[in-house]
Amino acid sequence: MKLATWNVNSIGARLERLLAWLDERRPDVVCLQETKTVDDKFPFEALRERGYSAVVTGQKSYNGVALLARAPLELTDVVRGLGDGHADDASRFIAATVGGVRVLSVYAPNGQSVGSDKWAYKLEWNKRLRRWLDAHAAVGQPLALCGDLNVAPEARDTNDPAFWATTTMFHPAAVEGFTDLVGWGLVDTFRLRTPDAGLFSWWDYRAGNFHKGIGVRIDHVLATPVLAARCVNVAVDREARKGKEPSDHAPVMALFDEP
Repeated sequence: MKLATWNVNSIGARLERLLAWLDERRPDVVCLQETKTVDDKFPFEALRERGYSAVVTGQKSYNGVALLARAPLELTDVVRGLGDGHADDASRFIAATVGGVRVLSVYAPNGQSVGSDKWAYKLEWNKRLRRWLDAHAAVGQPLALCGDLNVAPEARDTNDPAFWATTTMFHPAAVEGFTDLVGWGLVDTFRLRTPDAGLFSWWDYRAGNFHKGIGVRIDHVLATPVLAARCVNVAVDREARKGKEPSDHAPVMALFDEP
């Protein structure tokens, strides 16, 4: 199974890029974030023409997540939202079973600035995600938690640790939340296969940061041990970040052997 995650930063603005990428890379399962569209405007038909079914939970202009599966794979047992009773209408979570694997597409809050209300929301939302795993998942099952988690786990996941530690993406409290999430029983598949520093998945649009290597690794494919044991390769698809009007994120792709 080839599993990918990509924050497309508006599927409306990036649809042609997404379709071309699907044609070229042919992933089996795709987790999308920041689709930024309501469900009835989602391009189901365009994806169906490429051989992909989709399940989504979206909202206008903000957030939005989706899961795509390439035929003959099917998406079943779909769950939208954390369902924990919080008065939170942000579309940040969707889960489904595909090819025998429970797959979660997650768009965690950015937090805007350390100390702000949105920062407090980010930290609490991450705890809520951990509680969802506690209540609805099992470490012994094949499960992949994928998406833009808006946290760089280690210094080697940033170009300048001292700078990024003052931001919401590498602040110690954010890293602590990520560590707690992984501590549920997840493996960072990228680090399982790639020890190198300086490999990022997000670069700010401003000042040519992509070309200057100013970025962070905040897009992740986390897997339970039983699934991680089948992981043979994980890579950031930097080519998808190039060209005209790209997303500010690059896809991350993981390849898993069949059980």
